[in-house]
Amino acid sequence: MIGIWALGAYLAVILLWTTLLKRSVGEAMILGFLVVLPFTGPAAAQIGGEALYSAVTDEIVYATMAFVFMGYLLDKTGVLDRLIDLLNSLIGGVKGGPAWVSTVASAGLGGVVHNQAAIAATVGSVTIPWMEKSRLDKPAAATLVAGNAGMGITFPFSASMFVLVGSATVGPLLDIDDLVLPLLIGGLWCFLHRLIVTWLLIRKSGMTPMDAAHRLPFRAAVGRGWATMLLFVVVAIPLIITSGAIATALSDWTGGDISKAVSVIVWIPVVLIITGALLGRKQLPGSGRGWWLLLQNSAPRFGIVGITVVFAFAGANALAATGLPKQMTDLLNGMNLPLWLLAIVIGLIVIAVAAPLSATATMAAVGTVGVAALVAAGVPATTAAVAVLVFSSCEAAVPPGGAPLYVACGIADVDPVKTFARLLTHYALPLLGIGVLIILGVLPI
Repeated sequence: MIGIWALGAYLAVILLWTTLLKRSVGEAMILGFLVVLPFTGPAAAQIGGEALYSAVTDEIVYATMAFVFMGYLLDKTGVLDRLIDLLNSLIGGVKGGPAWVSTVASAGLGGVVHNQAAIAATVGSVTIPWMEKSRLDKPAAATLVAGNAGMGITFPFSASMFVLVGSATVGPLLDIDDLVLPLLIGGLWCFLHRLIVTWLLIRKSGMTPMDAAHRLPFRAAVGRGWATMLLFVVVAIPLIITSGAIATALSDWTGGDISKAVSVIVWIPVVLIITGALLGRKQLPGSGRGWWLLLQNSAPRFGIVGITVVFAFAGANALAATGLPKQMTDLLNGMNLPLWLLAIVIGLIVIAVAAPLSATATMAAVGTVGVAALVAAGVPATTAAVAVLVFSSCEAAVPPGGAPLYVACGIADVDPVKTFARLLTHYALPLLGIGVLIILGVLPI
């Protein structure tokens, strides 16, 4: 059971480094990778080199970087602000309008940006003050924003999704293109849950409709923001040309398999970057020096995300080399648990690990093992992957909570402890239930 011991050491180092020493998750992933290598035996150096090389050369790493730059570009050009203004103009005048705007905008950004802290910061900076003016108490406003930020994980194409499917354990079980539509449907189930929670919070509060003075007139909002809806339209282009009748026709015309020739993962951020640049062209630099400064200012995001993703991949590959997936699968299956109980156990493990770690690190640590165990129990690989991603989206919903929680509480100027109870009851436990119901087939994907 050396693989399970390796996993224990891997998690212990990451938790110690990030929670007790308060260091970055990127550093923790590097140390976690190095700690696993001795467990791989005499060929540790060779296995480590192969694991790292496989991670660095994976196209998913480059796609992740493209998504990071895309989110930065949309933020800096004001495209995201125009999208929120448009949503506020449409539904901000109803009772609890700012809360509805916060939830819908988080879902929209979750389908584009995927970074939970960025979603909380972008949406929260606008909607938390509005929610307070509409008489929603500060802890509830922070809870809503932090809980909604998890939708960045449950829609394609988050870094967590890339880490999961790009791992040596899950990669052979699941093609990433096959996961896109099921994860989208799973994300919509989670969006429905967020809408119900929003309704409950509004009902329990004394919220009033948003004053017209705090909303752009409909004509002005549409005039400024209608084009931002193209962000959701262009995402469909790579999906359409690589699936269904159009893919068949293009394959026949070109004489090759278009679904293999065109990488959905690479081209979706490309078309979004192009669209975002066109929408925000007036805010883009007009000189070479300006572009250099723009790229220079985006560099810190690449460093943090890049190191985390690369070494998450490398660590997952090294853990796979210890035999962990088979050992953990054998251990869980050896318990002879009914599927519903196995689903709960895996869900609790993933959620417990996600509490101190990011969703990306959680996928590398236990997400791949969870998928392998569920597949061994007869669950389709796509279903298992969607459920595990739903479990991991509790990053901000379980104490001590992740970055999105502290971003939201910082904006609201509220003690995070005041949000813990509602985050657990309104988000963590329901998401555990959603993931289990997806595994059992009650919620179709």
